[in-house]
Amino acid sequence: MRTLPKTPSFRLDGKTALITGATSGIGEGCAVALAEAGADVVLNARNQDRLEESVRLFQDQGWNARALPFDVGDIEPMQAAVEANGPFDIVVNSAGLARHSPSDQTNPDDFDAVMDVNLRGAYFLMQAAARSLLEAGRAGSLINISSQMGHVGGIDRAVYCASKHAVEGFTKSMAIEFGPHGIRVNSVCPTFIRTPFTAATFDDPERMRWVTEKIKLGRVGEVEDIMGAVVYLASDASALVTGSALLIDGGWTAG
Repeated sequence: MRTLPKTPSFRLDGKTALITGATSGIGEGCAVALAEAGADVVLNARNQDRLEESVRLFQDQGWNARALPFDVGDIEPMQAAVEANGPFDIVVNSAGLARHSPSDQTNPDDFDAVMDVNLRGAYFLMQAAARSLLEAGRAGSLINISSQMGHVGGIDRAVYCASKHAVEGFTKSMAIEFGPHGIRVNSVCPTFIRTPFTAATFDDPERMRWVTEKIKLGRVGEVEDIMGAVVYLASDASALVTGSALLIDGGWTAG
């Protein structure tokens, strides 16, 4: 008798997820989405008070949540924390930094600050997460919150674009290396999402004209636009997806 295929589950029950930058914006949205899907969530940020407040809010919803404070850019303590508390079935790297300026005015301090978090921190976070999974002989899903700017250029964004293009590169390379062990590595690439992180751009009428002209769907993004994508990449629904960039850009990079 012929049988029909069954949709893989989007549920994350029994999984533990670490989310960096989890107390605001996209990171907070990712953490909520994973918790709603059944994952136990480990929230990371540098601000201890806000982190504890976020944990209480999650627990008030009946979700399993705990705090794991560290600075993504401080490599040794960060890796020690990840390895001591892992292995994590899911890791979402949402910590990020932007310091925009015309490229002929970029100073070394701003360049280093952005690279320390967006590239160096992201790379070694994923290294630590993968090591823990490899040592435990477990599969996992590692997700970088990258950007559409990892695929195109942008006004006053040479440093930010450089950092995110680099994230796209190491995501693919790690996917190749860790794939035989069942560890998937992917990126989510949002357009401009309405968060405190993008407030300066949203407050600039000239920049907003540029943004809205580029987004083919005619609107900027909201945090909710990212949440389903992260659950998909974290779950069995994306079991054959690795080394991929999921663009959530309203058509920006399409033309």
